[in-house]
Amino acid sequence: MTSQVGSTICVPDLVFDGSLRLQVDASAGAPGSGISCSCLKANDSDERCAVYSICRILRFADSQVNCLEITPDKNYLAAGGNPHIRLFEINNNSNSNAILCLEGHTSNVTSLGFQRNGRYLYSGSEDGSVKIWDLRSPTFTRSFDAKGPVNSVALHPNQAQIISGDQSGSVKIFDLGSSKVISEIVPESYSSTQAVSIQAVDVSDDSRLLVAANNHAEVFAYNMNETIMKAPKGQQHYPLASFRAHPLGAYLLHAKISPDCRSLVSVSSDKTARLFDTTTWQLTQTLSQHKKWVKQSVFSADSSYLVTASSDRSALLWNLRTGSPVRQYSDHEASVTCVALNDRSES
Repeated sequence: MTSQVGSTICVPDLVFDGSLRLQVDASAGAPGSGISCSCLKANDSDERCAVYSICRILRFADSQVNCLEITPDKNYLAAGGNPHIRLFEINNNSNSNAILCLEGHTSNVTSLGFQRNGRYLYSGSEDGSVKIWDLRSPTFTRSFDAKGPVNSVALHPNQAQIISGDQSGSVKIFDLGSSKVISEIVPESYSSTQAVSIQAVDVSDDSRLLVAANNHAEVFAYNMNETIMKAPKGQQHYPLASFRAHPLGAYLLHAKISPDCRSLVSVSSDKTARLFDTTTWQLTQTLSQHKKWVKQSVFSADSSYLVTASSDRSALLWNLRTGSPVRQYSDHEASVTCVALNDRSES
């Protein structure tokens, strides 16, 4: 992943079915352009795809933004770049500057998230490390060696293990208590004789499934409780299911399990987002309105909506009940690289 100087984060803020806020990141190539954020409100009384534009700008001036995550209390937005992580206030429109800069990674930060109660932030990087950060300090408190550039990290719902997926094709499970790797999986690609880079790892909220997806669009689903957590270290792990999520030759860029654990979404260079049933692993929906690569996606908390980010300089909000986009965000200056969704209800 190459770094660009200057990046733009756009944050539309819209209200429907209660309240839904959308954070969208786009990469802007101009030096010093930084991150931009937009805030919008609209009533979702009709299902036409309305177009919205930017109304708030944040700044991330020294690199592309690779990943976004919102704190559990919905007050802060974390953005990972190269090599910094910066935190911004969501609800303070008068302050567009970062309130905290986390330093410790030496290359692109590719993935991040928060512990359930916001006690710490975790991150993965192309520098080959997974780090834990206490947000009361600008430096990391713990670091794990993944022995390869990390593309994706996920925290087990039990809050006791962190899972990483790396460019060497390995999925590692780190135990936070012992700081050791307690399990490692190298999914066997059926399109290559060599290990294929893992683009995404995720664990379902019910702790039932571990999903790993590689950049050849191959998805591997494992029984997290039986196959992984209870198996002796070094034992070969066989997936419950494995399948190709996108056509041969397409690159998978991101995959995520829905909060209700019923669906898996994958996005790809084939310009689509595809949804699969996590019981049968059959394709249930193909979302295909983008004109270029779809880089990332995120579900709403009730799993009824999906936001997709694309190289076509737009983000789309999809109603998954109808399979149609209901909002379009298209004022980005360059490729939209990542999204985060805040659907906290207004009191």
